[in-house]
Parts: sequence; C-alpha cells; structure tokens
Amino acid sequence: MKMHTLIASVALVAAGTVHAAGGKHDHAHEHKPMHGGVVVEVKDMDYELVAKPTAIQLYLRDHGKAADVSKASAKVTLLTGTEKQEVELKPAGDKLEATGSFKVGPGTKAVAVVTVNGKPATARFTLK
Repeated sequence: MKMHTLIASVALVAAGTVHAAGGKHDHAHEHKPMHGGVVVEVKDMDYELVAKPTAIQLYLRDHGKAADVSKASAKVTLLTGTEKQEVELKPAGDKLEATGSFKVGPGTKAVAVVTVNGKPATARFTLK
C-alpha cells in the first residue's frame, strides 16, 4: 500500500469512527483533556494522547476514573506528512509512555492499538 493511500485511509477511518471530545453522551463523565492532550472515546474508555517531540504518553480513563495500566501496552503509529513512525508504549505510573525523538505537530495523525487485560482497542487521534 502506498503511503498516500495509507494516510488517506487512516484519515477517512478517523473521521468516521472517533467520538469527539465533549460530544453528547448518555453517561456521566466528561471527555476533556486532563493532561493537555487530545481525547477520544472508544467503547466507553477515554484515551488521552499527549504527543511531544521527546515523549509520547497515553492516559486511559474508564467512566471518568483512571484505568489501571500496569499490565497494559500500546503501539502508536504516527503519521506526519509522508513520514510514518511506530512507537511502543509501556506502563509508567498512571500512563503508557515512550521517550525518544518523535516528529509530531499540528495535523499529525496517530493510531493507537491499546491492549488492556488481553483485549485490544484502536483509538485514532489528530493532533492540534
């Protein structure tokens, strides 16, 4: 698959499947970023991605409460322009994290495949 086709596919999927933060829901928790990142909801779990040039962090909240990430893992694919970077995130306190050098900025797309208790979920983000 060519890179531009992959990026277009990810953009279309992201546009069609992500619940925007702050959308109307019938449950009692909010979807606001608590760590300065971008929040999406997948299967009643909130995922907040904080992407900086030196660290990628992913916070998980289950019905508004911090989720136990001690046995969780994630693989994040960053798409910036025509560049693709894959990052493995590991538990670090109350979040999943990787440190290093990352090309991120406004418009960067990120796809996170998160595994918690053996169950995978996919969250898609567009950085602001």
